[in-house]
Amino acid sequence: MFERFTRDARDAVTGAAARARAAGASAVTEEHLLLSLLDGGAMAPLGVDRAAVAAGLEAARRRGGMSKADEEALAGLGIDLSEVVSRVEETHGEGALEAPAPRRRGVAASLREALGRPEPENRHVRFSQGAKKALEQSLRVALGRKDRHIGTLHLLLALISRPGPVSEVLADHGVTYAAVETGLAA
Repeated sequence: MFERFTRDARDAVTGAAARARAAGASAVTEEHLLLSLLDGGAMAPLGVDRAAVAAGLEAARRRGGMSKADEEALAGLGIDLSEVVSRVEETHGEGALEAPAPRRRGVAASLREALGRPEPENRHVRFSQGAKKALEQSLRVALGRKDRHIGTLHLLLALISRPGPVSEVLADHGVTYAAVETGLAA
Protein backbone atom coordinates (compact mmCIF):
# COMPACT_ATOMS: atom_id res chain seq x y z
CA MET A 1 0.00 0.00 0.00
CA PHE A 2 2.86 2.41 0.82
CA GLU A 3 3.87 2.50 -2.86
CA ARG A 4 0.62 4.37 -3.60
CA PHE A 5 1.57 7.22 -1.28
CA THR A 6 2.80 10.48 -2.77
CA ARG A 7 6.13 11.81 -1.57
CA ASP A 8 4.35 14.29 0.75
CA ALA A 9 2.18 11.53 2.21
CA ARG A 10 5.22 9.32 2.77
CA ASP A 11 6.97 12.24 4.45
CA ALA A 12 3.93 12.70 6.70
CA VAL A 13 3.97 9.04 7.74
CA THR A 14 7.71 8.95 8.36
CA GLY A 15 7.44 12.32 10.12
CA ALA A 16 4.78 10.84 12.42
CA ALA A 17 7.12 7.97 13.26
CA ALA A 18 9.95 10.43 13.94
CA ARG A 19 7.64 12.49 16.22
CA ALA A 20 6.65 9.37 18.15
CA ARG A 21 10.28 8.27 18.43
CA ALA A 22 11.37 11.72 19.66
CA ALA A 23 8.58 11.77 22.24
CA GLY A 24 9.57 8.31 23.49
CA ALA A 25 6.10 7.04 22.61
CA SER A 26 5.47 3.33 22.47
CA ALA A 27 3.58 3.69 19.17
CA VAL A 28 2.76 6.10 16.37
CA THR A 29 -0.77 7.39 16.96
CA GLU A 30 -3.36 9.28 14.96
CA GLU A 31 -2.26 12.38 16.83
CA HIS A 32 1.32 11.95 15.55
CA LEU A 33 -0.05 11.62 12.01
CA LEU A 34 -2.05 14.84 12.38
CA LEU A 35 0.86 16.78 13.87
CA SER A 36 3.09 15.57 11.05
CA LEU A 37 0.52 16.71 8.49
CA LEU A 38 0.47 20.10 10.20
CA ASP A 39 4.28 20.27 10.17
CA GLY A 40 4.36 19.46 6.46
CA GLY A 41 1.93 22.24 5.59
CA ALA A 42 -0.79 19.89 4.33
CA MET A 43 -3.43 21.88 6.18
CA ALA A 44 -2.20 25.33 5.18
CA PRO A 45 -4.74 25.66 2.32
CA LEU A 46 -7.50 25.10 4.88
CA GLY A 47 -6.32 28.03 7.02
CA VAL A 48 -5.83 25.93 10.13
CA ASP A 49 -3.96 27.45 13.05
CA ARG A 50 -1.30 24.88 13.92
CA ALA A 51 -0.82 26.15 17.47
CA ALA A 52 -4.56 26.05 18.20
CA VAL A 53 -4.87 22.48 16.91
CA ALA A 54 -1.82 21.41 18.93
CA ALA A 55 -3.36 23.03 22.03
CA GLY A 56 -6.64 21.20 21.37
CA LEU A 57 -4.80 17.90 21.12
CA GLU A 58 -2.95 18.70 24.35
CA ALA A 59 -6.27 19.41 26.11
CA ALA A 60 -7.70 16.10 24.85
CA ARG A 61 -4.58 14.27 26.04
CA ARG A 62 -4.89 15.96 29.42
CA ARG A 63 -8.44 14.61 29.70
CA GLY A 64 -7.02 11.14 29.20
CA GLY A 65 -8.16 11.02 25.58
CA MET A 66 -11.82 11.36 26.49
CA SER A 67 -13.92 13.05 23.87
CA LYS A 68 -16.46 15.78 24.46
CA ALA A 69 -19.18 13.17 23.94
CA ASP A 70 -17.64 11.17 26.78
CA GLU A 71 -17.52 14.32 28.89
CA GLU A 72 -21.20 15.04 28.17
CA ALA A 73 -22.18 11.44 28.97
CA LEU A 74 -20.37 11.67 32.31
CA ALA A 75 -22.00 15.05 32.99
CA GLY A 76 -25.38 13.36 32.43
CA LEU A 77 -24.46 11.02 35.27
CA GLY A 78 -23.46 13.97 37.46
CA ILE A 79 -19.72 13.52 36.99
CA ASP A 80 -17.68 16.63 36.18
CA LEU A 81 -14.71 15.45 34.09
CA SER A 82 -12.72 18.64 34.68
CA GLU A 83 -13.12 18.10 38.42
CA VAL A 84 -11.94 14.47 38.06
CA VAL A 85 -8.91 15.62 36.05
CA SER A 86 -8.12 18.30 38.64
CA ARG A 87 -8.27 15.83 41.51
CA VAL A 88 -6.15 13.24 39.72
CA GLU A 89 -3.57 15.93 38.94
CA GLU A 90 -3.60 17.13 42.57
CA THR A 91 -2.73 13.63 43.71
CA HIS A 92 -0.48 12.41 40.91
CA GLY A 93 0.86 15.58 39.33
CA GLU A 94 -0.02 17.64 36.29
CA GLY A 95 -0.57 15.61 33.14
CA ALA A 96 -1.06 12.33 35.02
CA LEU A 97 -3.81 11.20 32.65
CA GLU A 98 -1.77 11.95 29.54
CA ALA A 99 1.21 9.79 30.44
CA PRO A 100 2.02 7.39 27.58
CA ALA A 101 2.04 3.68 28.17
CA PRO A 102 5.51 2.51 29.14
CA ARG A 103 7.56 1.12 26.30
CA ARG A 104 8.58 -2.51 26.42
CA ARG A 105 12.29 -2.61 26.85
CA GLY A 106 14.46 -5.31 25.44
CA VAL A 107 17.86 -6.51 26.57
CA ALA A 108 19.63 -4.27 24.03
CA ALA A 109 17.86 -1.15 25.32
CA SER A 110 18.72 -2.05 28.91
CA LEU A 111 22.37 -2.62 27.99
CA ARG A 112 22.55 0.67 26.07
CA GLU A 113 21.12 2.51 29.07
CA ALA A 114 23.52 0.77 31.49
CA LEU A 115 26.46 1.68 29.27
CA GLY A 116 25.24 5.26 28.88
CA ARG A 117 24.79 4.99 25.12
CA PRO A 118 21.99 6.89 23.39
CA GLU A 119 19.09 5.11 21.79
CA PRO A 120 19.44 4.87 18.00
CA GLU A 121 17.61 7.59 16.11
CA ASN A 122 16.14 5.09 13.68
CA ARG A 123 14.58 2.88 16.37
CA HIS A 124 11.50 1.12 15.06
CA VAL A 125 8.23 2.44 16.47
CA ARG A 126 5.12 0.39 15.82
CA PHE A 127 1.87 1.94 14.64
CA SER A 128 -1.10 1.93 17.00
CA GLN A 129 -4.29 0.21 15.91
CA GLY A 130 -5.92 3.61 15.33
CA ALA A 131 -3.05 4.85 13.15
CA LYS A 132 -3.12 1.64 11.12
CA LYS A 133 -6.86 2.03 10.60
CA ALA A 134 -6.36 5.65 9.51
CA LEU A 135 -3.78 4.56 6.91
CA GLU A 136 -6.14 1.84 5.66
CA GLN A 137 -8.97 4.37 5.55
CA SER A 138 -6.82 6.71 3.44
CA LEU A 139 -6.53 3.92 0.86
CA ARG A 140 -10.31 3.45 0.91
CA VAL A 141 -10.84 7.19 0.47
CA ALA A 142 -8.48 7.27 -2.52
CA LEU A 143 -10.09 4.20 -4.10
CA GLY A 144 -13.58 5.63 -3.52
CA ARG A 145 -12.54 8.78 -5.32
CA LYS A 146 -10.88 6.70 -8.07
CA ASP A 147 -7.53 8.33 -7.35
CA ARG A 148 -4.41 6.35 -8.22
CA HIS A 149 -2.37 7.79 -5.37
CA ILE A 150 -2.77 8.52 -1.68
CA GLY A 151 -1.90 12.10 -0.79
CA THR A 152 -1.82 14.10 2.39
CA LEU A 153 -5.41 15.22 1.97
CA HIS A 154 -6.48 11.55 1.73
CA LEU A 155 -4.71 10.99 5.05
CA LEU A 156 -6.49 14.00 6.51
CA LEU A 157 -9.88 12.75 5.28
CA ALA A 158 -9.15 9.41 6.92
CA LEU A 159 -8.29 11.09 10.23
CA ILE A 160 -11.48 13.17 10.09
CA SER A 161 -13.65 10.16 9.35
CA ARG A 162 -12.44 8.18 12.38
CA PRO A 163 -14.15 8.97 15.68
CA GLY A 164 -11.98 10.17 18.52
CA PRO A 165 -10.09 13.15 19.89
CA VAL A 166 -8.23 13.88 16.64
CA SER A 167 -11.37 14.26 14.52
CA GLU A 168 -13.06 16.16 17.34
CA VAL A 169 -10.22 18.69 17.58
CA LEU A 170 -10.25 19.12 13.81
CA ALA A 171 -14.02 19.69 13.83
CA ASP A 172 -13.59 22.28 16.60
CA HIS A 173 -11.25 24.17 14.26
CA GLY A 174 -13.58 24.05 11.28
CA VAL A 175 -11.84 21.22 9.45
CA THR A 176 -14.71 19.12 8.16
CA TYR A 177 -14.84 16.28 5.67
CA ALA A 178 -16.59 18.57 3.16
CA ALA A 179 -13.97 21.31 3.52
CA VAL A 180 -11.13 18.86 2.96
CA GLU A 181 -12.90 17.22 0.00
CA THR A 182 -13.17 20.66 -1.55
CA GLY A 183 -9.43 21.00 -1.04
CA LEU A 184 -8.92 17.66 -2.77
CA ALA A 185 -10.98 18.74 -5.75
CA ALA A 186 -8.89 21.88 -6.19
